[in-house]
This record gives sequence, structure tokens and C-alpha cells, in this order.
Amino acid sequence: MNRPDVHLSIHDVMPSTLDAVTALIDRCRSHGWPPPVLLVVPGLAWDHDGIAQLQRWQADGHPLAGHGWRHGIDGFGGLWHRLHGALISRRVAEHLCLDADGILALMRRCHAWFYRHGLTPNGLYVPPAWALGALPRRRLGEQPFSSVETLKGVYSISRRRWHYRALLGYEAGNTCQKQILTMSNAINRRRPPGAGLRIGLHPHDAQLPLANVMERDLARFSPRPPGGD
Repeated sequence: MNRPDVHLSIHDVMPSTLDAVTALIDRCRSHGWPPPVLLVVPGLAWDHDGIAQLQRWQADGHPLAGHGWRHGIDGFGGLWHRLHGALISRRVAEHLCLDADGILALMRRCHAWFYRHGLTPNGLYVPPAWALGALPRRRLGEQPFSSVETLKGVYSISRRRWHYRALLGYEAGNTCQKQILTMSNAINRRRPPGAGLRIGLHPHDAQLPLANVMERDLARFSPRPPGGD
């Protein structure tokens, strides 16, 4: 099989999801995947054991990326944010509540947190729900991450270039989200292998309606399928 180059990541790594993330890592390993990128939410109640787990994962080869600050909102930032929440992000797209200066401050705070806890971020920042918000591309250099991922792809700040990769996701919390993801995943699987793919996993995907689809995709797109070529 001519497999595309696939970037695999696990989102929403936070104190309350560590057991579920561990199970997902084991699931990925069973399909022959190398350590996926872990998207860490810093601004929560991390204790010594949680930080130690992140340190172990990093030592095991998992790159650690920034993923917002607290992965939640107190209220919606307007009609567009409310619509985005209903269709995609629920109440996690914290960038959509902020202006450009607020987003930059959040990203700087996120980056600094890793070093305060003996961790090294890999340079990637993924806003919650891939929603960057009201931050112009020309201002991305005002924060320390070297690349930013949105639904569109991954933007290299130093090169000022997009790397377009289709995205597969499985976090369908309601019927509408299931229909949207089923449709977008079907389209993106048909992309030419040379275009590359991203698979974005969330801690509880294995308990959601698209769990079997996720399992098939992990097997289908594995770069090192057990017993395969």
C-alpha cells in the first residue's frame, strides 16, 4: 500500500485525561506507530505526579506541543464563537474570546510553562479546536513557538509558509459533529498520498461513536503496521 506521510497527535493532555491518554498511546503503539505528539494544556492543576508523567513521556520520545492555556471559556465571544462552539468546539476555543494581544500573551505563557517544569516544547502550538482567532499572521513572530497548526495545516513562522495537510478526527460528541466528521474524513482519506495527512486524536475518542473508524484509520495509515510491509 502507498501510504501517505501522516502526523499523529493526541490532544487535550491535562491532569484529568492522563489515564485516557496512556490508553491511547498504548493503542497507537499496538498499531506500530512511533510516539505521537502530545498536545499539553498547561494552565490547569498539574501536580508533581502529572509533571513526572509528562517528563517520562518526553523521555520516551513523545514531542510535547502547546495547546492553549486552560482549554475552556467562561462565555462566548460573539455570534461567530457561539456558532463555532455549536458545530465544532463546544466551550474550549479560548482564543475566540481574546483579541490579538490577549492571544499572544496566552501563547507566551503557555511556552514559558514548559521550561518552568523541566520540559522542552517541540516548537508546535495548536490552539484548542484549531481556532487561532483574531491574531494576524504577520504578528505570529511576536511569540516563541516556531509553528502553529490550524484546520488549514501547519504554518512555519520563520519560512512564512503553510504546509497543507488534510485532517482526520473522531471527537464526535453529538449527531451533528458525527455527520460533519464522517463527511470531512471521507473526503480527506481520498487525498493523494503525497499530500500528507494529520490524525488528531482526543483522549475519549475510543468511547465515542467514531471509535471503530479511528481504529481502522490507525491500522490503515500506520507507518509500521505490525506484521506488515
